[in-house]
Amino acid sequence: MIKIRLTDWLLLIVCLVIMIAGFDILWYAKIVNIAALRNENPKVTSFMRFREKQWKAEGAKKRKISHVWVNYSQISKHLITAVILAEDGNFYRHDGFDVDAINHALEVNVKRGKTLFGGSTITQQLAKNLYLTPSKTYVRKINEAILTYRIEKTLTKKRIIELYLNCVEWGDGVFGIEAASRKYFRKPASDLTKLEAARLAVILPNPIVFDPVNPTVYIRKKAERIVRELGR
Repeated sequence: MIKIRLTDWLLLIVCLVIMIAGFDILWYAKIVNIAALRNENPKVTSFMRFREKQWKAEGAKKRKISHVWVNYSQISKHLITAVILAEDGNFYRHDGFDVDAINHALEVNVKRGKTLFGGSTITQQLAKNLYLTPSKTYVRKINEAILTYRIEKTLTKKRIIELYLNCVEWGDGVFGIEAASRKYFRKPASDLTKLEAARLAVILPNPIVFDPVNPTVYIRKKAERIVRELGR
């Protein structure tokens, strides 16, 4: 009878994990059709599915995703600029990865002794929203990097920001700027004022907690800074 030691089992498990991770990475590196995004507007994203599964697990089966697609030309220029200022100031200058933001994030995390600040670009966030989940694993970060590189090489900056503004979550189950604008300000995204745009932009890091209509002092001050930038 062949005896299998515990170390052999552990080695087998490690090999299986590496194989599964490898297939996962290969999927995002080669199979996901980024080129289709040039002309196709995604109706469902990975984050939308994640939110629906979360609701189902909580017993809220009747809840529905709020999402309305709008073209770039139908989005307030104030909102586009405000989001770039708030989320990714170097958006038009980098190729998907902002080295300065990453270094700053590392410094903050080292000082605080834990990961609190990510330094993700708009393109990285788009990759995560479209194809991945909020999980924080090394494999997910690798997949995010692969997808970010492919998105930047395939799509224009204008298309990237259009996709991002239509796919990002702006509240619990509220996806995209049109749904957010109608929910919070009862108007289409094309009519957002500078202040409304700024408040929507600055809640993006935590849209489940923050409210652009009844902002905290912290959110109000951040929005005021963005408004001043928009006025220049």
